[in-house]
Amino acid sequence: MSVRMADSLGGRAAIVGIGATEFSKNSGRSELKLAVEAVGAALDDAGLTPADVDGLVTFTMDTSPEITVAQAAGIGELSFFSRIHYGGGAACATVQQAALAVASGVADVVVCYRAFNERSGRRFGSGVQRREPTAEGAALGWNLPSGLLTPASWVAMAAQRYLHTYGLGPEVFGQVAVVDRRHAARNPAAYFHGQPITLADHATSRWIAEPLRLLDCCQETDGGQALVVTSVERARDLPRPPAVVVAAAQGAGRSQEQMTSFYRDGLTGLPETGVVARQLWRSSGLAPADIDVGILYDHFTPFVLMQLEEFGFCGPGDGGAFVAADALPLNTHGGQLGEAYLHGMNGIAEAVRQIRGTSVNQVAGAARSLVTAGTGVPTSGLILGADG
Repeated sequence: MSVRMADSLGGRAAIVGIGATEFSKNSGRSELKLAVEAVGAALDDAGLTPADVDGLVTFTMDTSPEITVAQAAGIGELSFFSRIHYGGGAACATVQQAALAVASGVADVVVCYRAFNERSGRRFGSGVQRREPTAEGAALGWNLPSGLLTPASWVAMAAQRYLHTYGLGPEVFGQVAVVDRRHAARNPAAYFHGQPITLADHATSRWIAEPLRLLDCCQETDGGQALVVTSVERARDLPRPPAVVVAAAQGAGRSQEQMTSFYRDGLTGLPETGVVARQLWRSSGLAPADIDVGILYDHFTPFVLMQLEEFGFCGPGDGGAFVAADALPLNTHGGQLGEAYLHGMNGIAEAVRQIRGTSVNQVAGAARSLVTAGTGVPTSGLILGADG
């Protein structure tokens, strides 16, 4: 592996505005409407107007193009627009793209957004349906005939191997579900507000794809989330405390497939997350002990444990015990299991709230937040910090 020097992006851009629609199971409006509402709310939060925006970033999966959102939101000329691939793995990379544009002078104010009717419209959890042939999709041809048709079934393969390798039972995954729902229960914006669960609830929830139970799987949500990124210098003149982009990274591992990387040497880790982790630690100069709160992508509970291990918070197979010990505050908004499934964008917003000191589950003195994006796919991550 070649040695890479730390990049020069850190400390040059910040998230200055966050905005979201309500999180529901039936929004009753178009995905474009959701996107525009979220963008407007984020700009209001930042103390900026649509006229200030000259860049937009979103996901390749988003159905609302940048130029359409700009038109509908009253934004004028754009000097930068970009999209990131691989579903939830794109979340933190949207902020990375925005920060790169701001740091290089290509744009001044960039809004990242994601909006979908994932419950009342296209349900990503339903898996492969009427997909057009692609080179990437050909990899699925090795697994679909065996009945591996959905994301839950793809993740279950790795989860089963994880349990076998480390001599664990599926109850270890329940630690993540319980923590997420405990935080969601105190979050008025969460779908499961007021509804904590116990390990017993997890153990008696129905099987989805063994060893994954219902409470190991994230929600399906209608909603939108937007984030406003600008330079640290400009951020200091705006009303909210900035969440500075300390480090940002993308990663894909060797033998990477979209969610079916079953032909690697091992199935008990997440190599793409390891690529991101090494970049974040190197470019920031930080270590796990320096992180005050972790917002880890939780579309399925097993991958939260593997992320903790890839980032070096604990040893291989020790993720469940680490979560049970409350060794690091995790997913203080309730995560995608408890608050909403917005492809990770709502998690970035929670990381910003922790830096601002405004989370409903605020970690005292939180100055650095680690945020991760989709796992099992090419992915991305962020470290956000307080200014100064």
